[in-house]
Amino acid sequence: MPDSKAVILVVDDTPDNIVLLSGLLRERYKVKVATNGEKALAIAKAAPPDLILLDIMMPVMDGYETCRRLKSDPELEDIPVIFLTAKEQVEEENLGFELGAVDYITKPISAPVLLSRVKTHVTLKQSRDFLKDKNHFLEAEISRRTKEVSLIQEVSIMSMAALAEIRDNDTGNHIKRTKLYIEVLATHLSSLPGYKGMLNRETIDLITTSTPLHDIGKVGIPDHILLKPGPLTREEFEIMKTHTILGKEAILRAEELMGQKETFFRYAKEIVLSHHEKWDGSGYPEGLAGEDIPLSARLMAIADVYDALTSKRIYKDAMPHERAVDIITGDAGKHFDPDIVEVFLKCQAKFREISRRYKEEEMSETGTISTP
Repeated sequence: MPDSKAVILVVDDTPDNIVLLSGLLRERYKVKVATNGEKALAIAKAAPPDLILLDIMMPVMDGYETCRRLKSDPELEDIPVIFLTAKEQVEEENLGFELGAVDYITKPISAPVLLSRVKTHVTLKQSRDFLKDKNHFLEAEISRRTKEVSLIQEVSIMSMAALAEIRDNDTGNHIKRTKLYIEVLATHLSSLPGYKGMLNRETIDLITTSTPLHDIGKVGIPDHILLKPGPLTREEFEIMKTHTILGKEAILRAEELMGQKETFFRYAKEIVLSHHEKWDGSGYPEGLAGEDIPLSARLMAIADVYDALTSKRIYKDAMPHERAVDIITGDAGKHFDPDIVEVFLKCQAKFREISRRYKEEEMSETGTISTP
């Protein structure tokens, strides 16, 4: 059975003092001894004790320097130090406390005083250690549960997005690509002064996770319109535009079933409803303009359009990357937020790589060739 006694390290260069202190302590504690500061540091480093009784007046390295070195070591800084001294000067005590000592015991040693103060500080140390271990456990548990909640959120979102995928065979890789585009854009945008407070890592992750739902409302669009292999008529396009409203209503309904008005679907609602709004106010469904359009939807607008331009559809061929970049650049300040277009231009190589990667994946899955 392991020894449960607390470990006390006695540091003193006088043999008689070591014998006295060891004799008083060994019945209740496991005692280690060192005759100088260097040995004390080595012993503490090898196996940190629960408390150190440290003589001040020692040759080569006095108690103050020994304490200073102990407290400068992250692995040893939490060990309580009680100074042993024949001095009773206030200045000396203040110096010791400034260095991190928890107490002073004056010589000649009083057995009751020694045992009482050692017991007090060992108990305090054990309590701190218990709380520290408890905090580490709680932090680990919080981290585990946070990851679990995030996984549940992502599974919920992907399950809903899968509904749109069932209706439209082009949706699958479109979802994957736009999710990666959004992460690239949001991460780069977050480095700009005006966006640091708006786009922390948690927000970026939640926006990215929410993007697969942007076209969830298309489940309510009739097949003859959704899957039409050609341009839509004006009437058909008006019906297609309602997918933004249908999508938000679907998410609101999901929140009602959850019994909450505000959930992790916050950014999903913004993206679903507003990703077809335009910077100049000519978009739909609400005709929002400029910064009235939620940032998440402004990010989605560029990701969605770039992917639509560079992907093959049943009614069109894929457009080259360079042409898509020219179109998006030309629409800065009209269709798109100029700040986000500027960021897009800086990271367009990553967009090209993501697009190419999934084009190759599609080719390997279908055996067809599409123009990048």
